[in-house]
Amino acid sequence: MPYAIPLWDPPALPVSGGDPFPVRRIFCVGRNYVEHQKEMGGDGREAPFFFIKSAHAVVRNGGNVAYPPKTSNLHYETEMVVAIAKGGRRIAAEAANAHVFGYGVGLDMTRRDLQQWGKDHGRPWDFGKDFDQAAPCSALAPASRIGHPANGAIHLDVNGKRRQDADLSDMIWSVPEQIAYLSEYYTLEPGDLIFSGTPAGVGPVKPGDRLVASIEGVGTLEVTIVPAD
Repeated sequence: MPYAIPLWDPPALPVSGGDPFPVRRIFCVGRNYVEHQKEMGGDGREAPFFFIKSAHAVVRNGGNVAYPPKTSNLHYETEMVVAIAKGGRRIAAEAANAHVFGYGVGLDMTRRDLQQWGKDHGRPWDFGKDFDQAAPCSALAPASRIGHPANGAIHLDVNGKRRQDADLSDMIWSVPEQIAYLSEYYTLEPGDLIFSGTPAGVGPVKPGDRLVASIEGVGTLEVTIVPAD
């Protein structure tokens, strides 16, 4: 089929030992670790909520990430990324793992001041969460090789200092529960990613900072914040 403009290459993530994984959509769950929920003003096991980033926000394997425009408060949020291989609606939590291709290490980069402005004025968060290079992600580790991690250390170092340190078991809503809940509202499709929440310890970064995020049994992601072009 001809198109009015040339087609672009689809965003994709590398796969350890396999072909690239094309990215369709990025769903991100908010406040999904107990201590992070507390630091953001929440309390208890509230119903999960999600926001969306563009697939074009993906940064393959990290590397240099430019400090984005229109913010003076860029934050990191370390997250396990879940890659969906089999779509569906109303997926039962007990069957959710069968829909997962694999897992990676991601950073949900956030223009915190723009996010807060949206909250304060009853506006959407899009400018705070969805922007160029807002979703660095490591290569994916296939579930066929590593299984489905439900526990294991998740942490982030900034310039060699530990800033986030938790365990995947600290999630309020497990990955299967997230898939089940999200699939009540959307038809999940192959290529979708789910950023599964961040632990406590989020904070600002500036140009020159080096971030190293790791999840036990999944992988490591390294990012250097560089000045805007």
